[in-house]
Order: sequence, then structure tokens, then C-alpha cells
Amino acid sequence: MSNMPRVGNMPRVTFGIIVLNGEPFTRYCLRALYPFAHEIIVAEGAAPAAAFMATPDGHSTDGTLDVLQRFKAEEDPEDKVQIVLREGFWSEKDEQSQAYAQKATGDYLWQVDIDEFYQPEEMRSVLQMLVADPEITAASFKQFAFWGGFDYIVDGWYLRKRANAFDRLFRWRPGYQYVKHRPPTVHDPRGRDLRLLKWVKASQMARRGVRLYHYCFLFPHQVLNKTTYYAALDRWGRADAKREWLRSAYEQLRSPFRVHNEYRYPSWLERFHGKHPSAVQQMIADIQAGRVDVPLRPTDDIERLLASPWYALGRSVLKALGPLAAFSERLTAPARSMAGRVLRAARPMAKSKAGSQR
Repeated sequence: MSNMPRVGNMPRVTFGIIVLNGEPFTRYCLRALYPFAHEIIVAEGAAPAAAFMATPDGHSTDGTLDVLQRFKAEEDPEDKVQIVLREGFWSEKDEQSQAYAQKATGDYLWQVDIDEFYQPEEMRSVLQMLVADPEITAASFKQFAFWGGFDYIVDGWYLRKRANAFDRLFRWRPGYQYVKHRPPTVHDPRGRDLRLLKWVKASQMARRGVRLYHYCFLFPHQVLNKTTYYAALDRWGRADAKREWLRSAYEQLRSPFRVHNEYRYPSWLERFHGKHPSAVQQMIADIQAGRVDVPLRPTDDIERLLASPWYALGRSVLKALGPLAAFSERLTAPARSMAGRVLRAARPMAKSKAGSQR
């Protein structure tokens, strides 16, 4: 368990987690949250679209439930952890999230996915912010999205324009209601969305130096499960394209400028130069020492790609064109057209350069 001192004289925070097949993140996520938590409520299990990776009665197949119960028995001296289960499948993630919210007794509700982490000192600064301004009703965070390994992050037009903020932290009082999971939405007793009151936006949190560390595309089995799940949810006829993204972009890196799973938008890889949160550092050490057995994605192809000057050039051009597309929908098509010409020129050169370094 983390040996970080508890946070005194701070708001009571309920951390809410929904999880299915969260390994190997589970224990590290709980350890990271524990010092800051009034309580941690975990709703485990599957929605119907995730039946392919669940037991017949709707639970994890990778030992996540065992890890949760072991943590509760061995690493929860203050009785902070609650595990919420149901027989059979949750109807959807909305119901699963509402299950933990209904049990929350904290002053704030902080939603955390099992693969999301924060720097401990940044979590402390968030709590201090809430003490300094108790009128705050919601806060969102920008992310570092890790891809293929601990040394790489993904960025792109979609992330910068449409998914550059994760709504995670909400004031919580009697009568408040967790309305839906996509996006996380909380209403007060008058039916007001808390993000329409005193909302600290993701850009403001980033200026405070607070970011979400999202290990969302890290392990091959994790990305396979995500892709299969979202293909099952697809209502627009793009399920096959999602599976093709997995093969051509994530597994083989044949689409180096479409590496995010919102593949319709240009995206790219960059090297991560920061430090990982302490709980993630421990996970890395455990993987390297063989204490945690999890298959990793090979990274030789990523290293070759990042060494290519043509890839760096294409990435720079896409970054420059991104604001043009974001400024106006009318400018999106010209920006996409220009980006397409850049990608057609840079992609084969980048792949040729990468191949020459084998």
C-alpha cells in the first residue's frame, strides 16, 4: 500500500470506479487514490456489449474481482473500499456508474477509470483548490494518452478538438444525481448540470499543472478489448473499420498518422519526456521484475518511426493545420485536404526511413 501521508483538513472525496477486466491496473489505481479518499466505491461487472470478455454471470475473466477483494482484505485498514456487484449484467455503464454514485457520502465525487492516474502532488493541489473555493461545482482535465508503451503518447486533431477534456470531478450533496456516463454528467436537485455553474475547465486545470495520465492504449489485450467493445456498440456501420484500425494502426503501425482509434482524424505519436505517477512507476518496476505478467507491445517500430525526420515533419504540419480545422467547420474540409497531401507524401518516406534502420 502507498506510504504517502493522509491528506488532513481536506474535502471528503468519494472516488467512483466502474471496471471490467482491469488488470494489471487495479491494485495500483486503488493504491494511488487511497491516501486522498474518503471512500473508494468500485462497481465491477459488464454491460451486455462486453459479454464477449465476461463470465456468463457478467463478471471479469482476468481476476479483477479477486484483486479487489484481496485489496479490501489486505490493504484497506481504514475501511474505505466498497465493492458493488450485481447478479448478471449491468444494463449499461450509466446504471453501473449510478450504482456507485448512489452510495457516495463524500463532499465531491471524482470519477476514475481503472487506467487513469494523477501525480500525487497534483491531486493534493486539486483538493487545496476545492478548500480555497467551495463554490466550485465541477472540474475537468486534459490528458496524456499513452500508446503502445510507457514512453509514448498519442495526440491528434480529434483529441485537440473534441476530446481534449475529461469531466471527472463533481460537487456532491444530498439530492444530486449522476445522470449519465457519456459524458459524465451530474445534476443538482434543481436539475442543473454542474458544468453550467462554477466549472473549472480542463484548460484551467492544465494551467495549474494538473493532468490526467491515461494509460488507455498501453497493453495489446487492453486495446483489443476496447476495440471489440466499441465495435459491438457501433451503430454507424464502422465496426469493420474499427477492427481494421486495430490491425493496421495499433498492431502493425502501417497507418502512422491514424494511430488514435478515432481514425477518421489525423493523429500521431510523440515521445513522453515526463515522469509517471508513483503508482505507475511501481507497476513498471513490477512488470520489469516479473512480479506482474502482462504481454507488452513491441516498440521497435515505434522507435524507428520517431527517428524518422519525415515523420517529424508530417507531425509538425498536422499540428499547424489542426487549429485551422478546429476554428470553423467550413475550414475542416480544406484542412483535411491539405493534411491528406502531407500524409501521402510523408507516410511512405517515414516508413522507408524506418525500414532502413532495421
